[in-house]
Amino acid sequence: MNQLYRLAAAALACLLAACASTPAPARLADTLARNPQLSTFNRLVQQAGLQEQLRAAGPLTVFAPSDEAFKAVPAKTLDALAANPAELKAVLSYHLLNAKLAAADVQTGNAKTVQGAPVALARAGEFVTVEDAMVQQADIMATNGVAHVIDRVLTPPKK
Repeated sequence: MNQLYRLAAAALACLLAACASTPAPARLADTLARNPQLSTFNRLVQQAGLQEQLRAAGPLTVFAPSDEAFKAVPAKTLDALAANPAELKAVLSYHLLNAKLAAADVQTGNAKTVQGAPVALARAGEFVTVEDAMVQQADIMATNGVAHVIDRVLTPPKK
């Protein structure tokens, strides 16, 4: 009987250790904030005042450019965006869809962004693209949607 208690205690400890190493489900804003390759995106989301939208009920899909993607954007362009909150919000909103779209659910065609303009989506096997950006890390699940890390910063069409 004593051995049974030790076995149960060991199983419980194992279970608790696994739970402790897996982050609890969170909203997109918090889920993305935990991703070290999205620090530039997260900083700009804060600047644009989009954190509350990423914490809202959703569902949302976020195509989040990696820090490497932002390095490809000229510093002058990033500075101009940072100086114009409305334009920054428009650019970042162009990376959001008002739907939860896992990589396996992507159909080739257009989807309307939160910004209002459509983006071209495509999937070929395991490869997913949005406009000319390739999804590098797919299906980062959150309680209010899903995020995909992409290799380029998307720019909305000029009106």
